[in-house]
Amino acid sequence: MSEPAAAPGPRGPQPDSTRTGPGRLLVAVYALFALAASARAGVQIATKFGHAPVAYVLSAFAGLVYILATVTLADGSPAARRIAVVSCSVELAGVLAVGTWSLADPATFPDATVWSGYGSGYGFVPLVLPVFGLLWLRRCARRARTLRTTATSAEDAGQAADGAGHGRDGGPGHSAEDVVADGRN
Repeated sequence: MSEPAAAPGPRGPQPDSTRTGPGRLLVAVYALFALAASARAGVQIATKFGHAPVAYVLSAFAGLVYILATVTLADGSPAARRIAVVSCSVELAGVLAVGTWSLADPATFPDATVWSGYGSGYGFVPLVLPVFGLLWLRRCARRARTLRTTATSAEDAGQAADGAGHGRDGGPGHSAEDVVADGRN
């Protein structure tokens, strides 16, 4: 059974959504990197692919990872959050692997990728971005679990109240909502 999506409340997204608070900034930075990495890779592949094919393909891959992270973080549904965790994890592994590879074998990277030197050409933002993304997703998951637990406890309490007593006519009891709605005491 799939989990329901975080529906917007009267004032915007639900509190367990990745689109609230710092999540908005995270989505914006991912969108910026998605655009930058994809555009850079597209131009490099189209104009000088033979010069550094490994670097350009890795830049294109990074762009796709950033696009996926942007879309799933912006969506904020439980399924999208799971995909965002995978995306951020792949991104972190890519930054670490390509960063190490680019330092160990610089001849393979005559042109830098977004992830070369652990993202040093971009102020190491590519190295810290997936860490912040994973931490934010973890926080959102905890908040979602807390909200589900609270809602389940409230529902259980309501069901217990329904089954606890009987109405005036000996029938099944009424919940507090029924009593308030009907004006009964």
